[in-house]
Amino acid sequence: MQDGKKAGGRGPGRTTRQDWLTAALDTLISEGEDQVKVLSLAAILDCPRSSFYWYFKNRSELMDALLDTWAATNTKALIDAADNDGATICEALAKLFSKWVYGSAFDTKLDFAIRDWARRSGTVRRALDESDIARIAAISLMFERFSYPPAEADVRARIVYFTQIGYATLDQREDYDTRMKRGAQYLFCMTGQTPTRDEIAALAHLYPKTNYVGIDHVL
Repeated sequence: MQDGKKAGGRGPGRTTRQDWLTAALDTLISEGEDQVKVLSLAAILDCPRSSFYWYFKNRSELMDALLDTWAATNTKALIDAADNDGATICEALAKLFSKWVYGSAFDTKLDFAIRDWARRSGTVRRALDESDIARIAAISLMFERFSYPPAEADVRARIVYFTQIGYATLDQREDYDTRMKRGAQYLFCMTGQTPTRDEIAALAHLYPKTNYVGIDHVL
């Protein structure tokens, strides 16, 4: 079925399936899954509630679509980011963080909303567990590509993953320049490798909107 059309009749015309998904995602992020209601979404979209049923059988189908969207965006984005063309482990890790933290494909707020939802849904909890396992496995493979033993690669991947999730959860609001100045030590502590001057310079260039210039003070 195409957006706006339904077999045997005419579609609502004013809204698309993506409109409903976007409104539902925004609500999930800002208010939680219990506030994702057909009537409320219809009010947001300024359209009849009946329009919803051109695209979804019921609310459960919409919620399943939200979970699928998260998996197809956030989880895929992180796995793809771990599979990058970094020439060294420090460069590869820097590229991972550039996509994870500052890229447009991974939505941290959506990830938090899913984690909050998982506290009240066994189905979502299982999906989240599977996602975490897949993400950690991808980061572990990134380390293995640079000859880290599998067991060590797994632990380093967990350190990287849990540190970033925890950092975002704490919402420290560390200013950009402060975090960038710590970049060399982050790379060293997470990889066990001392980054070169070129790798530290590349780290700064991977991130947008930086005033981080000069690297002598972090070597």
